[in-house]
Amino acid sequence: MTAKASATQVSPHSYRKVAIAACFGTFLEWYDFLTFATLAVVFAPLFFPTSDPSTGLLASLATFGVGMVVRPVGAAIFGSIGDRIGRRPVFMITITLMGIATVCVGFLPTYAQVGIWAPILLVSLRLLQGLSAGGEIGGSAVYLTEHAGSVNRGFKTSFLQLMGPLGILVSTLQIAMLQSYLTHEQFLAWGWRVPFWVSLLLLLLAFKARISLEETPIYLQLSKADTQSKSPLRDNLKDPETRKRMFLLFFCISAGGAVLFFCVQVYTSIFLKTSVQLSPQLVDQLSVYATLALLPLTIFAGWLSDKFGRKPVVVSGLILGATLILPAFHLLQNNGNSTTLISLILIGLSAILALVVGPQTALLAELFPAKTRNSAATLPHNLAAGWIGGLLPLIVTWLNQQWASDIAGLWYPTIFLASGALVAMLYLPETKQINLNH
Repeated sequence: MTAKASATQVSPHSYRKVAIAACFGTFLEWYDFLTFATLAVVFAPLFFPTSDPSTGLLASLATFGVGMVVRPVGAAIFGSIGDRIGRRPVFMITITLMGIATVCVGFLPTYAQVGIWAPILLVSLRLLQGLSAGGEIGGSAVYLTEHAGSVNRGFKTSFLQLMGPLGILVSTLQIAMLQSYLTHEQFLAWGWRVPFWVSLLLLLLAFKARISLEETPIYLQLSKADTQSKSPLRDNLKDPETRKRMFLLFFCISAGGAVLFFCVQVYTSIFLKTSVQLSPQLVDQLSVYATLALLPLTIFAGWLSDKFGRKPVVVSGLILGATLILPAFHLLQNNGNSTTLISLILIGLSAILALVVGPQTALLAELFPAKTRNSAATLPHNLAAGWIGGLLPLIVTWLNQQWASDIAGLWYPTIFLASGALVAMLYLPETKQINLNH
């Protein structure tokens, strides 16, 4: 794992084609997966009616969390398949599962129509979404990085990290437009379904783009030499160095990025709507500004990691996150009348998030040997995103209710980020010069 960077390169045109197809598919995964989070407040009365709005919101957030919790199961299944038979076939399966499950959400009956079956069906579709996302998110990072060559790998692969924010951006804009043209009653009656119906068109486009994808050169070499692992997950867990790196990926890189992502891109929206009590339309507008700022910041962070190394960039983001999350939310809570200040705070939080996720795509692949890379990277990444990041809004909301405070729950992500920063400083290796062929 200490060899010089591989000399194998991919032509710019070929890599661009691969990157567009891979990124578009991942965009659809994130659009589908996070549209639910954007509509969590809307789903509460439709699928979990209760006399206590806080209880309904908790139930809605728990359903979102269910999809995250099963992501590691999808990662274990599809990650091993990716190491045994190739990265490309997994992409076709996961994109189809996600697309079908999401379109079906748009046709679900509500609690008022079918009673208890409404939340049961909703949870079932979230489970399918979670399995699909577990195979896609992480596996796509390996696929793109193995195509990227050795020059400017952090910069070139950082574009994949834009797909999550873009998924939220498109979903948010779409919902904001619907809410501006429809009455509140119309939106609750059928308008919330439109983003899920749109998934059908996106699925067809993504499937068409992905069907022309080629297998990665590194996996083709493994296949030609017949050196693929027969039991990649077991081999990973038996090797002490791989186990150590899987833990570092889980605890520092993926969990740190997931905590920041859900604090910045998901929970801030919920917090501004419920605690600060800003109008949903205004919150959506502010979220758009923050997301637009995140896009170039993420690419810049990927470029920084090529110049100065992956480790210093990621550690800087973890330290800043641990230091500034609580003060940022205090300012949001106490300055609800200043949209300019709220916008600046959201953009500042986005910059911190970018430092962790910008180099993340390259790191996922660089930490592990080629023959077990897909499963080694995918499982801890999805375990962190599912169990740490995905449950963050639920845990923070619950802690806030227990302590009768809108801020107290944010000590959880603060302590987690501080711990991740310390472990990363001590044990995370620098990987930017790694040869991915080994």
